[in-house]
Amino acid sequence: MNKAFVKEDSEQLEDDTSQPPALPQGTKNYLTPAGYLRLQQELKTLLELERPKIVETVHWAAKNGDRSENGDYLYGKKRLREIDRRVRFLTKRLEIAEVVNASVHYGKEQVFFGATVDYETDDGTLHTITIVGVDEADSLNQHISWIAPVARALLKARIDDEVTLNTPSGLQHLLVVDVRYPAPE
Repeated sequence: MNKAFVKEDSEQLEDDTSQPPALPQGTKNYLTPAGYLRLQQELKTLLELERPKIVETVHWAAKNGDRSENGDYLYGKKRLREIDRRVRFLTKRLEIAEVVNASVHYGKEQVFFGATVDYETDDGTLHTITIVGVDEADSLNQHISWIAPVARALLKARIDDEVTLNTPSGLQHLLVVDVRYPAPE
């Protein structure tokens, strides 16, 4: 069968599952200053370091003749597509970004974007999360997106407030224990 009619596995893997979720319709792309800087640095690294290096490799591999079985050429072209896709994504996200400096809330007891919140669940477990932008979410470091259900439940709550979170296993009550913001610079 002709390759034109077969979708290869490598093409199926190109679905960008590593991308953060899409922003809810009609919302802004809120970012902390550190998150905005991180995205800018990633874009700069892709454009100034990684992409030129891959272009050079592909150029070298293309000069070696038969491209259909040239691993350097095929991998390089695939990596270029990945880099270009990420560059487009980062460019769009940075264009619509709204940087929110959470330090303006320093000393306040109400939960807003950028807050680090300690809360207690029904079973007495204490959790600490920081509410950040969609592009900054990192569950390993307890940074959750402001659109996550837990963050939405906690937003605008104050210390000692109890909020309700609707989970698949039923309603859960969260008690806000502490709210912190970065100190102003």
